[in-house]
Amino acid sequence: MVKAVFPGSFDPPTNGHLNLIKRGSQLFDSLDVVISVNYQKKYLLTPEERFTLINDMIEDIPNVTVTLWDRLIVDYAHNNNIGVIMRGVRAVDDFGYEFELSMLNKQLNPQVETIFLPTDQKYFVLRSSSIKELVQLGADVSKMIPLNVEKLLREKIFDKGKIN
Repeated sequence: MVKAVFPGSFDPPTNGHLNLIKRGSQLFDSLDVVISVNYQKKYLLTPEERFTLINDMIEDIPNVTVTLWDRLIVDYAHNNNIGVIMRGVRAVDDFGYEFELSMLNKQLNPQVETIFLPTDQKYFVLRSSSIKELVQLGADVSKMIPLNVEKLLREKIFDKGKIN
């Protein structure tokens, strides 16, 4: 049984993330979506909000689970007998960053391999930070994020008047 983990901040989760989750669920026997909780970082959405949004997005994918995690991803992999970290990459910049991160993870836990999955071309330009800015500017983001994500973002940005 090949188990994989798909880590990220998912602030907010996008259709690009969902596309990677669906594709990863077909490649691996099980896929754990691990939402990073980094108390040094500023997020628009709380860990619990991100958890709920992704759980709603994956409710029809039986071999995918969602977890919050505030430590090293290689420790999560080790604790859960997972041998693969799945990472989505959009462009050369993403690959450079992800490659360096994979080398660091390999030093921390040589038993864990990193697999890079290229983004589907229709989600190539989706960045969580851009989505938040587009919502703040009133743009139509309905093809970029699920409806539940858009609703919560608009509520948080317009009702609370904040953006990160």
